[in-house]
Amino acid sequence: MFSYSLLKPLLFKLDPESAHHYAAKAMHFATMCRPLGNAITQKLFITDERLHQEIFGRTFYNPVGLAAGFDKNATMIEQMNMLGFAFTEIGTVTPKPQDGNPKPRLFRHVEEESLQNAMGFNNAGSYEVSKSLQKHFPFVTPIGINIGKNKITPEDKAIEDYLELVKTLQMLGDYIVINISSPNTPGLRDLQNEEFIATLFSEAKKLTAKPIMLKLAPDMSEKDAVTLASVGVKAGANGIIATNTSIDYSLVANPYDIGGISGAVIKEKSRNIFKAIAKELFGKTTLISVGGIDSADEAWTRLKLGASLVQVYSALIFKGPSLIRDINRGILEKMEQDGIKNLNEIIGSDLK
Repeated sequence: MFSYSLLKPLLFKLDPESAHHYAAKAMHFATMCRPLGNAITQKLFITDERLHQEIFGRTFYNPVGLAAGFDKNATMIEQMNMLGFAFTEIGTVTPKPQDGNPKPRLFRHVEEESLQNAMGFNNAGSYEVSKSLQKHFPFVTPIGINIGKNKITPEDKAIEDYLELVKTLQMLGDYIVINISSPNTPGLRDLQNEEFIATLFSEAKKLTAKPIMLKLAPDMSEKDAVTLASVGVKAGANGIIATNTSIDYSLVANPYDIGGISGAVIKEKSRNIFKAIAKELFGKTTLISVGGIDSADEAWTRLKLGASLVQVYSALIFKGPSLIRDINRGILEKMEQDGIKNLNEIIGSDLK
């Protein structure tokens, strides 16, 4: 195993998209070289039975998954498993391929250990992504599919994009995520309203028995977040993911004027929105927390607040591939200290 602390300065000399590209190439090589891939998996993937959960009819071997946005086209599912993630959420996928926004569109805030992205749902489109998923699904660990509307689709036709995606991709993943909370598609967050959410989930649930989740933004009041999450669950949503990136540019010292911010600086904002939603919906639906999770301590906090699962993205860039192992080891250490024999004992314990 290499030292990420030695590689990180070299990667950070590249622009973020190029660094992502080369890292993906390196991970692909590792999976192609089976002895190397197996050695990395053995070192990083934690499978302790105390962390196992049965959710959506699948076993989640630990509670830490990859958030959407890293593997947009379902080309790194094996690699993410190798790094220790217990599940991978691919996408965001749109019906038609799209290039996304002009470059540069991904920026590092190194001191704040945060990213700012204005990618704009760049992906190969549902047809190509479905071909990639067919090579992997069903997989040893669960796969989620995050879906969104095309940029050129007008707001009044948006529901058609989402329903088309549900029909096209439903048999190729373990759950689907409705993304109406990215700040990088014009007008998308306007769909975060009660009428659209209720209609979309009512129609989508007619098309599939697969679990469908709703992902919400952090830039709304806690009251509004709870209302929208509750409307979604009432209309058939099988869970809530909170939260997406933030457009609160005051969170970083030198922001750009585009895109959404993720990473350490949205930790408190994301945690507070999640906590408010969990107070209302814990025990009624599946809750996944994402946003600023960069340590076992923060993952532990989110689990106690009611998250069955947590997701990581930005922290992986700043802390390296051992992060997922370290989070899971840290959770196990806390369980041993408190005499907890199964993860389910702590999930939502702060709400009971």
